[in-house]
Amino acid sequence: MDWFETGWGLSLIVFLPMAGAALVLLMPRKQERAAKFTALAFAFASFAGSVYAAFTFELGSSSQFQLGTDLSWISAIGSRFHIGIDGISLPLLVLSTLMTLLCIIYSWNHWPEPHNPKAFLVLMLILATGMNGTFVALDLVLFFIFFELVLLPMYFMIGIWGDRTKIRLPGFKKEVETRLYASIKFFLFTLFGSAFMLLGFLALYFKSDPHTFDMIALAEAGRAGAFAGAFGGWVFAALFLGFAVKVPMWPLHTWLPDAHTAAPTVGSVLLAAILLKLGSYGFIRISLPILPEQAQQWAPAIAILAVIAIIYGSLACLAQTDMKRLIAFSSVGHMGFVMLGIATLTDVGINAAVIGMVAHGLITGLLFFLAGSMQHRYHTREMSRLGGNMKLMPVLGGLLGFTAMASLGLPGLAGFWGEFMALLGAFNPLDGLSLTVFRTAMVIGAIGTVLTAGYLLWMLQKVNLGEPKEEWTSKQWHDADRFELAAWIPLVIAIFAVGVFPKIIFGATDGAVVELIRSAFGG
Repeated sequence: MDWFETGWGLSLIVFLPMAGAALVLLMPRKQERAAKFTALAFAFASFAGSVYAAFTFELGSSSQFQLGTDLSWISAIGSRFHIGIDGISLPLLVLSTLMTLLCIIYSWNHWPEPHNPKAFLVLMLILATGMNGTFVALDLVLFFIFFELVLLPMYFMIGIWGDRTKIRLPGFKKEVETRLYASIKFFLFTLFGSAFMLLGFLALYFKSDPHTFDMIALAEAGRAGAFAGAFGGWVFAALFLGFAVKVPMWPLHTWLPDAHTAAPTVGSVLLAAILLKLGSYGFIRISLPILPEQAQQWAPAIAILAVIAIIYGSLACLAQTDMKRLIAFSSVGHMGFVMLGIATLTDVGINAAVIGMVAHGLITGLLFFLAGSMQHRYHTREMSRLGGNMKLMPVLGGLLGFTAMASLGLPGLAGFWGEFMALLGAFNPLDGLSLTVFRTAMVIGAIGTVLTAGYLLWMLQKVNLGEPKEEWTSKQWHDADRFELAAWIPLVIAIFAVGVFPKIIFGATDGAVVELIRSAFGG
């Protein structure tokens, strides 16, 4: 019997990492090798399941939810264990399982201090369950639980294994470790947004008739006008706060550079590659189909905030001296292109947003891997000290150059399609939206692409080119090892493949996106 045909395959993809975490937790701390292989096996099984789901998925019916399960769960409030995937969620689910697997491979000989692989693997696997579950949940309560499940593992990753450099905060006499400040800031910002999101979910539940948390039923009610008027406006605002913090959209982005800078390498990779996508995915999966009228009203404001993020993120990058902090601010700009695509409310724009999310996950995830490995060798992230890296470690330097080119949107690599199509969508937004606002946003966004190229080329010049500093020339250098290459080469291949053949993503997403626009906005 095919588990995917019976609807249980997706449950395996989601909960296998949690089962792996439970097994690792039961192992003695000294059995590091057994814990590593157990975590690797369960992460690989989850990834293999997502790949099998991708091949089982019927592309001709990509607008329909497939391979799902719909069971009674919390009958007292009408919440159900309802999961499924369509063409929008499928690429993100595969990305999530892939990045978890690669992070475990990378960590094999690269454990942050304090040395406790068992605890670190448990947190990573719990995080994987939350990420995978968010992309398949079709019930608001289930979505909220998975959405929040990622909060605690990432909080502990940053707070325990993060950067121990001390900083002095304005108004405080004592210095505090960066990891503690960043983890608390991450926790409070996310919790703040989630509180409003939960209020929005409850409002939708009580307004619906009959009361339901089912996303598909709520989308049908939304199209019928059940959430029209001021009520829908307040609910959209609440959901906006919840999702915008997670994206993060300007001006709710300030937790991100601190969290990225303080997090261990694997934490930064998962945060950039997957966790940021939970917010933008929430806009596409929940806000647009359930509240289409309010989405059109808010679209110009979202577009304006998106282009501010693009320009602000680029200018902030040009002011950075820390390599990881520069990459962190670049995420603010790249996610601005994703939100600009969503704001257009067109099939071109939302397709751009989905491929932009996937590309950003692959490219920025690889950038943080590389930055982490460089910090491991140099014991610094200050770009002014890192010149001449191509002469010391040509493989690592070459990969950094390749990934930077992909990040700036070079045609033929994955980063190009999201930016180009988001700008294209802004030229012709949904009928009824202000052409002046969106075409102005398109022009400003295009300027942002030039600034993006500027700060990435500047980073390469500071880090890769020139002669190595005197402090490095007397040391013995080890280029990328086999575990690093095993984690990075799949990402390089994927960046090439998506760039040259974007139908890998569009073949799945297009039908679902077109149906979303047609049903919600009549496009």
